[in-house]
Amino acid sequence: MTHTIVASATKEVIIGFDQPFCVIGERINPTGRKILNDELERDDFSRVESDAISQVAAGATVLDINSGAVFSGKMAADPRYADNNFVEPMLMPKMIEIVQAVTDCPLCIDSSVPGALEAGLKVAKGRPLVNSVTGEEERLEKVLPLIKKYNVAVVAISNDDTGISEDPDVRFAVAKKIVQRAADFGIPAHDIVVDPLVMPIGAMATAGHQVFTLVRRLREELGVNTTCGASNISFGLPNRHGINNAFLPMAYAAGMTSAIMNPVALPVGPKKIAEKKAEVEAAGIILPADMDDETFVKMFGLGSTNPRPGKEMEAIRAANFLLNQDDGGAAWIAFNRDPDAALGGARGRRAASGRASRRG
Repeated sequence: MTHTIVASATKEVIIGFDQPFCVIGERINPTGRKILNDELERDDFSRVESDAISQVAAGATVLDINSGAVFSGKMAADPRYADNNFVEPMLMPKMIEIVQAVTDCPLCIDSSVPGALEAGLKVAKGRPLVNSVTGEEERLEKVLPLIKKYNVAVVAISNDDTGISEDPDVRFAVAKKIVQRAADFGIPAHDIVVDPLVMPIGAMATAGHQVFTLVRRLREELGVNTTCGASNISFGLPNRHGINNAFLPMAYAAGMTSAIMNPVALPVGPKKIAEKKAEVEAAGIILPADMDDETFVKMFGLGSTNPRPGKEMEAIRAANFLLNQDDGGAAWIAFNRDPDAALGGARGRRAASGRASRRG
């Protein structure tokens, strides 16, 4: 069996066909998250800390850390900040050190800037995963030597100098090329985790079938582990969680061994609570004056005012059980006994961490 080993200083995660599905938490990424981006520009890493803790509590087994921030405010004073090759090598090690201070979860160092990858590799403890290398010649020549030098595993994305092909045979050929080129550097196939590229099902009706077929080929012909950006499949569609919940177990059953995804269901905010309360009152329902928001949202099926494991995590846990990767269903039973317990503990640890930091 192909085993890809990813580790922190104290914890090892095995990605493999005979292992539980590996969830790579995606939330520590400023791309498309303006609040996080602006906080990073101010050297505020509190959201990085809380995102790390909540994702691990929700079931993430590896944490992706992406340093692709855009520091618009600093650009005016220093034009170097317009260049990611300047920003990311400074930012990545800071983010990694912050995350390593609050969790022992193994990491995935995520950047398109080789300098940021190496800066992260220098401070990362254990054996992180690197995200990523592509089939582009320049990228292969810059990233693969780093993978060999630091003896780590790498995500291989199935696009090359011609772009992303809609033909799954072409994407398989690119993956095969990367595996072969990696071998030239002395990097074994078990340290390559291929991302076959998931297309949106709303734009390409065959996208799901393509991925399942590709994953089987990658397992059977190349013997490599696989991953994907799980939410890509549902891009642009209503009820994205419904699509994701079906896609992940199907991909897992086809041979996919990990996914980069959000394991956390985000809290219900004040606006949604107020709208629902107005709806309830308009229906003539009288609520107790002392009812708190958490009781209210649970009573009316809105979720929770606190972060909790998302529906995708429920689907993955069920799939682990069904595919005999959950001994006796112990993890499934524990999760369903009290799905909020882990996150409640995480909130306590986060508060304690914050108090300790302030005392320091």
